[in-house]
Amino acid sequence: MISPLEAAIATRLPCLPCSAQKTPAIPGPGGHKHATSDPAALRALWQRYPGPLVGVRTGEASGLSVFDIDRAKHPEAEIWLSAHRNRLPTTRIHQTRSGGLHFIFRHVPGVRNSQGRLATGVDTRGEGGYAIWWPAADCLVLCDAPPAPWPQWLLEVIWPPLPRTARGTPALLSSDTQVLERLARRVIHTPEGQRNSMLFWAACRVGKAIRCGGIDEQCATAVLTGAALLAGLPEGEARRTIASGLRTGSR
Repeated sequence: MISPLEAAIATRLPCLPCSAQKTPAIPGPGGHKHATSDPAALRALWQRYPGPLVGVRTGEASGLSVFDIDRAKHPEAEIWLSAHRNRLPTTRIHQTRSGGLHFIFRHVPGVRNSQGRLATGVDTRGEGGYAIWWPAADCLVLCDAPPAPWPQWLLEVIWPPLPRTARGTPALLSSDTQVLERLARRVIHTPEGQRNSMLFWAACRVGKAIRCGGIDEQCATAVLTGAALLAGLPEGEARRTIASGLRTGSR
């Protein structure tokens, strides 16, 4: 078995050393952001922060995202997989240390980290995250097919279309609906760490439209809240940010 460092270099993907507990060996928040595919930089990382596991940064950095099914620990995940396995495309699959599965897909914009949206133990790792590259720990590659695109039906189940509360509301004109949805989608697709600021900015923009009488506040709040939840922001924090932004923008 080759060393974790050698395995990381062999992937040609942006990697980082991880502990046996699967956390980045690099201390401090955002340790996964130090991932690199440069062999010299990887050697320096492992020399300073040795780790037995190899993490791969997911999202745009690697062009990959991971559909994680922890069927060994969570019966709900196994039930979900049994019901939907025939709908999943042929793609690269890694067996995890605990007996779970990592389906490796080609990353598409909008795929982020999620936990348990479909069932307990069914998670995703996308933009802003990382995943353990289990073959580097001598776990099985159950399918070595090239990573397939994410199936559209699965994306729509995990991240359903933006709430359509505003549709058909007389107080919300067609052009205003489009503006509101564009702002909401910017919130959804904003990188982790910047989403609350983007939500406040979007709410300020909407507040100005409310002041001019073009957008109904209740409908706008519903759409922005839905976008914030899809982006992974806590509901209480999101509602406070939206209310603050609407007040600021309507002055």
